[in-house]
Amino acid sequence: MEFIKGLFINLRLKDIVDIFIVAMAFYKLFKLIRETRAEQLTKGIIALFVFTKVSDWLQLYTVHWILDKTMTVGILALIIVFQPELRRALEYIGRSNFFTKSFIEIKDESLSQLVEEIVEAVASLSRQKIGALIVIERTTGLSEVIETGTRIDGKVSSDLLINIFIPNTPLHDGAVIVKEDIIKAAGCFLPLTENTSLSKDLGTRHRAALGISEKSDSLSIIVSEETGAISIAENGSLARYLDTKTLRQILMDMYKPKDQKSTFIAKWRRKDGQREK
Repeated sequence: MEFIKGLFINLRLKDIVDIFIVAMAFYKLFKLIRETRAEQLTKGIIALFVFTKVSDWLQLYTVHWILDKTMTVGILALIIVFQPELRRALEYIGRSNFFTKSFIEIKDESLSQLVEEIVEAVASLSRQKIGALIVIERTTGLSEVIETGTRIDGKVSSDLLINIFIPNTPLHDGAVIVKEDIIKAAGCFLPLTENTSLSKDLGTRHRAALGISEKSDSLSIIVSEETGAISIAENGSLARYLDTKTLRQILMDMYKPKDQKSTFIAKWRRKDGQREK
């Protein structure tokens, strides 16, 4: 008790700040590795560290020597094994507001028209049960993804979007990339998510939408070919079974200037958490 009391007496403001920064760093790290291969690997590393300390305490010299050398060499192995997760962490830091430019701000008249064109196209595709995947670029550039498809560079319109996804056409089986109010490319290939805990009824479009949302701050709109259900993917999470009114609100909120953004998406997700997978 005296030791604990001494800790609180000698606690300084900079110590509290130090603890807070470390706690936030561990929290962010946990969010990055959650439901990925890194989560299981991290558990293995912790177990190995515990066994090393226990072998030292029990004076199991040979076992301790092997485990200690394994931990030493393991630092280099970690860099190789965790390469995808490290890249993801660096991309996450690079996407922070301190390093990125502001997302495009569109005037109210053009904004309303742009959102209506997208919503009208998605609603039509949903009614006809035509599969679609629309990725809206934000602050993270998607030039590498755009290069995998066919360049269009046409203004966003519902007719153009619908025609792209009509079955048996050259560009229907891929993603459309939208930047600001321009359709940059169609028929693009996206990376699939590494999340292994997804529902089995999710197809390639949903997994691709989640994959690109894990690697960028883009927002993806998915229309299911089987059910016509509308979903969105953002920041590695999926919200399913949206109606057009909800989609319109999300898009309007996304394109608004930063100081006018509401927390509508977060509120909707908390209210309908069962829809997220």
